[in-house]
Amino acid sequence: MPGPLTGLKVLDFTTLLPGPYATMTLADLGAEVLAVISGSRPDLAAILPPYIPGTTLSTAAATLGRGKRSLTLNLKDPRAADVIDCLLNTHDILVEQFRPGVMAKLGLSWEALREKHPSLIYCSLTGYGQTGPLKDRAGHDINYLARSGLMSYQGRRDAGPTLMSMQIADVASGSNHSVIAILAAVIHRQRTGEGQHLDVSMTDGAIAFNAMMAAAYLVTGEAAGREDFLLNGGSLYDFYETADGQHLSFGGLEPQFFAAFCQAIGRPDLIPGGVAPPDLARVKAEVREILRGKTRAEWETIFAATDACAEPVLSLPEALNSDLARERGMVVEVPRSDGNGAVRQVAHPIKYSATPPAYRRTGVPAGTHTREVMAEMGFTAAEIAEFDKTGLFS
Repeated sequence: MPGPLTGLKVLDFTTLLPGPYATMTLADLGAEVLAVISGSRPDLAAILPPYIPGTTLSTAAATLGRGKRSLTLNLKDPRAADVIDCLLNTHDILVEQFRPGVMAKLGLSWEALREKHPSLIYCSLTGYGQTGPLKDRAGHDINYLARSGLMSYQGRRDAGPTLMSMQIADVASGSNHSVIAILAAVIHRQRTGEGQHLDVSMTDGAIAFNAMMAAAYLVTGEAAGREDFLLNGGSLYDFYETADGQHLSFGGLEPQFFAAFCQAIGRPDLIPGGVAPPDLARVKAEVREILRGKTRAEWETIFAATDACAEPVLSLPEALNSDLARERGMVVEVPRSDGNGAVRQVAHPIKYSATPPAYRRTGVPAGTHTREVMAEMGFTAAEIAEFDKTGLFS
């Protein structure tokens, strides 16, 4: 069955994680994605181990390149601009992740391309945006989170902010906001025929994640601190160590869930004080001591019988092999691009009643489809061989 984005054709000039994750999502949903990458400067995500058994393809590249074709091209070669112009006759979306101004130097800016391709949707994904005082500054996920304000009230009072174990600004902000922006622009184009330039900043997106705290500050002028409110340690909503060195999460903010929690741990006397009692430090210390009295498995059994918003902190293997992940289809078998079986990968997370995602193949080594794509554009075998010999694909 065709995916919901069948018919969209995407040129993907991105590397590392944010852009490739976004275009992987588009490919899962049926878009035809062509990754245009350097033949001489490999993407870090494509070369770091571990690798798919029997190949030199990293597991990250096999996932992030899922369902895409790959063309290697030396964008500094003047002929590359002509190749891209030809591809834009059939591809209606372009995603790039260079610093501002790089695509302009290559003759591939939005302003240069829209004259000939007015319906082109051109998505620029960067750390700090196309404008502003930091637009030319290098950065990574930790930097975008640091500048967003999020880290000012995340962590513990006595230890400061803690490192996040996944790339929130890269994926939750950069990747997902790119997909949202592209699909919004597609709908606009369906109505008007007009393309547009999308300026997606990972820092802007992370700032927007201050949904509750920013709303409060902008009205009251008071900024939250660490362990200052219900959701960041200023209540019993928290993580707790168990007897076996594992951890349990408790999130029962509502009275009925908090009451169920107190009953389950044998402390109904705590119910009147609520989830944020006046003597929080004392109560929290007592709850920590109680929860350290049993193993995680023992607490799982106890809380399985009640609705208290108390759940175990699972390891990644436990999470991916859980009944929940199995029932929800969160791990899929994706055919290997070399035809030698399949690779287990994390699935697209949304369920569609009419247009489920398709996992056509894993990612491919850089340049796998270079000659195929060039031939589709009408270049002869001799011309392609000459391009290869003279460095166009380097």
